[in-house]
Amino acid sequence: MSKFRLDLARRAGERIARESGADQFPIDPFEIAEKEGINVQPVKMGTSGCIVFNDDTPLILYSTSISNIGFQRFTIAHELGHYYLDGHADEIMKLGGRHESSSDFSKGDSSIEIEADHFASGLLMPTKLSRTTIENAQVGLEGIIELAEKAQTSVTSAAIRAAECSPYPMAIVVSQGSEICYGFMSANFKALGKLAFPRKGDALPTSATRQFNQSKDSHSYSEPRCYETDLSVWFDGSAAVSLDEEILGLGSYGRTLTVLSSEQLPSDPDDYDEDEEDRGLGDEPKFAYGR
Repeated sequence: MSKFRLDLARRAGERIARESGADQFPIDPFEIAEKEGINVQPVKMGTSGCIVFNDDTPLILYSTSISNIGFQRFTIAHELGHYYLDGHADEIMKLGGRHESSSDFSKGDSSIEIEADHFASGLLMPTKLSRTTIENAQVGLEGIIELAEKAQTSVTSAAIRAAECSPYPMAIVVSQGSEICYGFMSANFKALGKLAFPRKGDALPTSATRQFNQSKDSHSYSEPRCYETDLSVWFDGSAAVSLDEEILGLGSYGRTLTVLSSEQLPSDPDDYDEDEEDRGLGDEPKFAYGR
């Protein structure tokens, strides 16, 4: 899927937020759905949410199996993406008019799922509001948690949005067990050099995150942990470039969020003075998009 289509989906979410009159956090997807005449109902279901198109008013269902209100709000925003984004309703009608989703950038490779995730991100966390929050917060995980609290969304979606909007180099990785599930990074992190970025399905490097995941009780911990690492551990870069490796267990999700950043990294990539021969080899710095 092209970055252009994902940018369009995110901007569509931001446009709907503006048209709803929202100019500050939090932006209420329940209220937006109500104004549009869409019925929203909580139900017990195995997936995060569902949208049903029929001859009458569209119906959005969201799961009560995960009680996290931020996750539920992101789910509703995701389903609104299927309602607002061009072509989604037609695609869903071909499948009988009912579509169950796994939102929050969690799994699945369907193009309409990925687009709906980015719509939800733009709707709940518009660029201007998100960037202002990140700029005024502490570098790293603390700023992500602040964004999640202000936007009343999930920590994982806030982490991805922070990486997209961050004025300083930041990479985020979501993992489970010994495997990387997905990752995102800021534009400034991409510009640090030719680094070997981890991809979906790769084994976690020998790191504090890998050790954390091996603990049976790791995801019961709600308090962030911070360790020191460097570019060589995660990205085959220079061991002389230190990073903070901040770790947060995601509870019942069974996954771990890792935030890699540092106040010592330059916001302007042109200030990065690492010798070319010391940089890691490999492809252009990017994560595979897989969620």
